[in-house]
Amino acid sequence: MGISQRLGQKKQRVIRIPGARNFENYRDILIVLLQKELKVRYNNKLLGYVWSIANPLAAAVVYYVAFEILMRLRIPDYQLILLTGVFPWQWFTNVVGASSNIFVGNASIIKKVNFPRSIVPLCMVMNHMIHYIMSIPVIVLFLLFYHRTPSLAWLYGLPLWLAVHFLMVYGISLGLSSINLFFRDLERLMSIVLNFAFYLTPVLYPLDTIPEKVRHFIFLNPAAPLIAGWRELLLYGRVDWLFWSVSLGYAALFFTIGSLIYRRLSWKFAEVI
Repeated sequence: MGISQRLGQKKQRVIRIPGARNFENYRDILIVLLQKELKVRYNNKLLGYVWSIANPLAAAVVYYVAFEILMRLRIPDYQLILLTGVFPWQWFTNVVGASSNIFVGNASIIKKVNFPRSIVPLCMVMNHMIHYIMSIPVIVLFLLFYHRTPSLAWLYGLPLWLAVHFLMVYGISLGLSSINLFFRDLERLMSIVLNFAFYLTPVLYPLDTIPEKVRHFIFLNPAAPLIAGWRELLLYGRVDWLFWSVSLGYAALFFTIGSLIYRRLSWKFAEVI
């Protein structure tokens, strides 16, 4: 059964309450799209989950062999530093990298169903957020293996960082997905930008390895305080309020800019998709 047919069936079950009809319709569209994405990713249940976390784990192994074994960097707990950097970075880069073509890739449903197009990138961001949340038990297992335990700060730190991370990447996604419909080379440009950002973001190294005289420049990179903040929480069990505040500022800025770009261009989407 196609997505448009499933949406049609869901719309028939919506209770006709004035003021609530649109919300319920849009909610059903979001649920259907999200279910479709999750079924694709976790099609074989356990195997689907294993393969979904295999890529960041493999990347962490490669970086560990290259830097810790071959280059003989002596950084304490380097395995955990890699894991607590690679997993949140994967959420960030997966969303940013996929944003450019998110509207083009869903052109069929966009043309058949009348709904706010912003739901499409919202679904994509939620999909990657759920995947990231499901990867946290893997980090916990590695922490236990190295005789560390999750901190009580996780109880409030995880929701705080999830909210900021979600808001930031959703804002970026709204802007990039809208612009790409009019500038189709944006995907290649973002691939280059992400490559630079990866090495300028403390994913492979802790902040204390950066010379102190240039360490404050990391705040010019929006992803740097985000990833550093996640590591402070996951590895050291504390919420760094400076990193969180700076990340919240960037998230609010990107969400505002992305929303403005989307509103300015969305009325032309039907002409260019």
